[in-house]
Amino acid sequence: MNRLGSATSPYLLQHKDNPVEWFEWGEEAFEQARSRDVPILLSVGYAACHWCHVMAHDSFEREDVAHVMNQHFVNVKVDREERPDVDAVYMQATTALTGQGGWPMTCLLTPDGKPFFAGTFFPRAQFVELLNNVAGLWQTRREEVIGAGQRVVDALSATDGHIPSGGSAPVAAELDAAAAALTKGFDAVNGGFGRAPKFPPSMVLEFLLRHYERTGDAQSLAMAGKTFDAMARGGMYDQLAGGFARYSVDAQWVVPHFEKMLYDNALLLRGYLHWWRLTGSPLAERIARETAEFIVRDLGTTQGGFASALDADTDGVEGLTYVWTPALLGDVLGPEDGPEATDLFTVTLEGTFEEGTSTLQLLHDPKDVERYESIRARLLEARARRPQPARDDKVITSWNGLAIAALAEAGVLLDPAYLVAATKAAETIVGRHLVDGRLRRSSRDGVVGSALAVAEDYGNLADGLLMLHQATGDRSWLTTAGELLDFALAHFGDGEGGFYDTATDAEALVRRPKDPSDNASPAGATSLALALVGYAALTGSSDHRAAAEAALGIVGTFGAREPRFLGWGLAAAEGLVAGPVQVAIVGESRVGESGEAPLTATAWRQRPPGAVIVSGAPDAFGIPLLAGRPLVAGAPTAYVCHGFVCSLPVSEVGALQEQLGR
Repeated sequence: MNRLGSATSPYLLQHKDNPVEWFEWGEEAFEQARSRDVPILLSVGYAACHWCHVMAHDSFEREDVAHVMNQHFVNVKVDREERPDVDAVYMQATTALTGQGGWPMTCLLTPDGKPFFAGTFFPRAQFVELLNNVAGLWQTRREEVIGAGQRVVDALSATDGHIPSGGSAPVAAELDAAAAALTKGFDAVNGGFGRAPKFPPSMVLEFLLRHYERTGDAQSLAMAGKTFDAMARGGMYDQLAGGFARYSVDAQWVVPHFEKMLYDNALLLRGYLHWWRLTGSPLAERIARETAEFIVRDLGTTQGGFASALDADTDGVEGLTYVWTPALLGDVLGPEDGPEATDLFTVTLEGTFEEGTSTLQLLHDPKDVERYESIRARLLEARARRPQPARDDKVITSWNGLAIAALAEAGVLLDPAYLVAATKAAETIVGRHLVDGRLRRSSRDGVVGSALAVAEDYGNLADGLLMLHQATGDRSWLTTAGELLDFALAHFGDGEGGFYDTATDAEALVRRPKDPSDNASPAGATSLALALVGYAALTGSSDHRAAAEAALGIVGTFGAREPRFLGWGLAAAEGLVAGPVQVAIVGESRVGESGEAPLTATAWRQRPPGAVIVSGAPDAFGIPLLAGRPLVAGAPTAYVCHGFVCSLPVSEVGALQEQLGR
């Protein structure tokens, strides 16, 4: 066993028995490189990554390859999900040097961390040749190698000056232009944007839904609806167990890359909830329920919180758990239901995946729902007897924040059990990851890791706690969210209205990462902005609203040019432009199982973009929106304010609907 045996990351633990003498990222590795006078080989990946496994089997598990690595390098293994700051810095270098990025990522560094070579996946022979060549260059042309590393760092640092911060808050015309710009890259045939591979554009879809709510723009709703429908019916969605895979390798959403990530499913749960809330689509409601069930059932941990991912591979084979042939369907379902399932799920003799197998699609709603449910249950039972993908069970603060927000809202709109799950996760994250006033990035098996949280952790957790506060009326979640946001303002701000991804006292890397654009999940800067918008609306804080406006200045600058990379910021900006819309309901608690809170139920079902909703007793202690708002004629009463201008209090559902602009 090498030095990774005590790691808290499942990805690092996958490599603990490699013959490679791996180090975790840290000063010990850099000291070794300096004392041995050798470069550092940095390998970055994550547990659910298919090609990371391939490179591990092909190279890192082989004695001959490990000998070359150990002889000429200090080898450092990093889980990109545990250390997104390290990943961000060296991914930028990889993209700059090669024109593309991805995982596994391989970077060669000087002993002081400067990258002089970078790439992604290397076949074994090419990898060994590269290592031997670099070892020779390090001995014979050292100054050139060091100079190359310095030039890379200088070039990356120079790009920081091109990332604007601050500026004016976005205005309605800029958001309209961003929505219009999205039509240019929209795939009107298959849904989604651009060409294959297609990733779920969750953050852009949230913007489009909010934009439709504010403006009534039918094209925005149509783009979102087409995409939601196509993703739900294709093979990227697990038609048996619920939940979405990471992305589709084709433009038609047929064949997924089979890893299932918490952040994708949390964002998509929220999206399908909002699509259902706007349209009443039965498909949207079903997918929201099934995705929530998947998160709670398959990603829930006994320690509290939600696991990060299910692997892309099973026993080293991608998709082994999930794919079918007509014969396999017949074996499970028999001669009567087998052909029915073959047709229903578009399983062909040729196959839609590899070696004649097919993913399951549900391109049309079944005519016989009862028969469909029976078929689905039997197939899922049979699939459960197959080998199952590994689970990355580390609990990441940011992704749990996304899940808390989605499940809290699902708990109000669909089933109170989801609110229970969201509350338990929040108690776990706040109780375990908040150490001496500082958030940590992750934990595993109840043990918190040493890596400090980054900006997205603060923003997404704060947003989740704010949603939980609205769903439960518990003021403690509002208080904790405010503390997180105040810390972020003090320690992540760049002094011009924007945010760095790491805190002022975080470990110093060769450059301090700062990227306001969304990637697989919301950017740190825009996640903080979204939470600041919500917190300001809930508390009336002008300081937090001003901070949100400054942080969203980049949306006004780049939103119309690059809307696909600023979806979360555009969604947050819709909340600013629309309000804030504040709904305070006195005399009702949150929506209960019997629906005895009609005003609250109406507000949640018909909430305008970015609106905040709080229900409780008049003048409930510590809840600003309920202060000074009495019952009218002894009946439960709703108070609605748009942009700091309040309408007359109402006690009838119809009057509330009218005030909410429906």
